[in-house]
Amino acid sequence: MKPYIHKVNYYETDKMGITHHSNYIRFMEEARTDFLEKLGYGYARMESEGLISPTVSVNVEYKKPTTYADLIEIYVSITKVTPVRSFWKYEMKVNGDVVCVGTSSHCFIDSNGKPVATTRVCPELYKILLSVETKED
Repeated sequence: MKPYIHKVNYYETDKMGITHHSNYIRFMEEARTDFLEKLGYGYARMESEGLISPTVSVNVEYKKPTTYADLIEIYVSITKVTPVRSFWKYEMKVNGDVVCVGTSSHCFIDSNGKPVATTRVCPELYKILLSVETKED
């Protein structure tokens, strides 16, 4: 799948002209949302079918700074899927150089906040996520 491209906006930089570290988590969310849309199962569809997928954990490692107008290519992969959780990996590059790597994990809940199994609530989503899973060693 093609990477998601984010162009760094001026307001995303700090006084030193560097992209503020907190923005990378938002970039990960943008890329994840785009990835799901490309799979044909975006958040709007999930929620209309009674499934919510909040973030459980996030980890980010900053390798090199980015600045205003940089085009960040964000490569997204799903490293593990279970009926109740998904685990994601992100690699961000500018001009071929890795600037940031991150991971996130997400659970699946219903509109009342109760954990649910995608195999029961949205079996099609579970099959789609399994089909693109790239196992980590």
